[in-house]
Amino acid sequence: MLNLQIDGPRIDARYESFRSQVASFARKEILPYASEIYQKEIFPFDIVKKLAENGYLGIPYPKELGGLGLDYLSYAIAAEEISRVCASTGLTVCAHTSLGTYPIYRFGTEAQKKKYVTQLASGKILGAFGLTEPNAGSDAAATETTAKKTSDGYILNGTKRFITSAEYAGTVVVAATLDKSLGVKGITCFIVETGYKGYSIGQREHKLGLLASNTVELIFEDCFVPKENILGQEYDGYKIFMETLDGGRISIGGHALGIAQGTLDVGLEWLSKHPVKSQQVSKIIADVTTHIYAARLMVYDAAMKKDAGVRVDQEAAMAKLYASEVGTWAAGEMMRLIGLASLTKDYAVERFYRDAKLSEIGEGTSEVMRLIIAREMIRKFQAGTDKPDIFQKTK
Repeated sequence: MLNLQIDGPRIDARYESFRSQVASFARKEILPYASEIYQKEIFPFDIVKKLAENGYLGIPYPKELGGLGLDYLSYAIAAEEISRVCASTGLTVCAHTSLGTYPIYRFGTEAQKKKYVTQLASGKILGAFGLTEPNAGSDAAATETTAKKTSDGYILNGTKRFITSAEYAGTVVVAATLDKSLGVKGITCFIVETGYKGYSIGQREHKLGLLASNTVELIFEDCFVPKENILGQEYDGYKIFMETLDGGRISIGGHALGIAQGTLDVGLEWLSKHPVKSQQVSKIIADVTTHIYAARLMVYDAAMKKDAGVRVDQEAAMAKLYASEVGTWAAGEMMRLIGLASLTKDYAVERFYRDAKLSEIGEGTSEVMRLIIAREMIRKFQAGTDKPDIFQKTK
């Protein structure tokens, strides 16, 4: 039986109440089906419908737009608790909320919010985010999908790859270039309804893990997008998706945190049935518990800073980097603890082990996160905002 308690930072009681609510939902509505949908690679329509009915697809969005009217910390906690029992479902929630909905909520016109965010936040439709391409992953300047302006809209041509939930989405926020010679400055974002002519789904990706999460290729062949569906202004695309990814990285940190906690749950359950007392076992449990606690502090700190309206480039990158690497490592440690049996489907740790790797790659690789962290530290130091007193000039 899954223990709903965790070791973590002390936060306001209302957040712990919300955690308990989400955890109870996850244990009742997701956990019994997590192994089956994973092994059969089934997209969990019924689970997604129940998530929508409970408001969990619109946690940080205002009630008047169909959301729960909560904040990013609440959302990070939900991502953690859902991913704790099923990382595939957790990723579906994260991609929809952070990537499919946030850029429209943040940069959309009032008309776009009314038309799309109300449907997305309430879960009437799923959202997706089309950025990654076959030849453009970490390097956004290499975007090859083009947008050609016409008198009444834009014509998109190109291919996107590794797009989460897009096969079942109602809208996709797509990044395309109006002028390839401008690099990232030429990128513009569009809200594409998946029923538009010229939009189609390509191949499904056959992945290492997260098998109950839908990941597909998108194809744009003279896909017409009306001018009212431009997101923000022309050439604002880079700014839009960079801010979107900052928030997305917090949710992926929560997702990875849930994987780490879930795999620790499995290890502790195994120990309860196979008592092993040794210094090595104590070290594994102590180290994993400590690193999860540290990751939780980082994810929650980044979420709270975002809620306070602070730019979180560095904090989001650190939270995502650390939590994702802790998730992968923790799963490996629990497999080492359990031994050969952990290689079988009798234990969810096998599933978590394969699920964890995506967090180190999606929404910016660990290498990119380190570049962002280093860049921000150097910038702050040179600006004098992070220099210790020893470097201050005396009068």
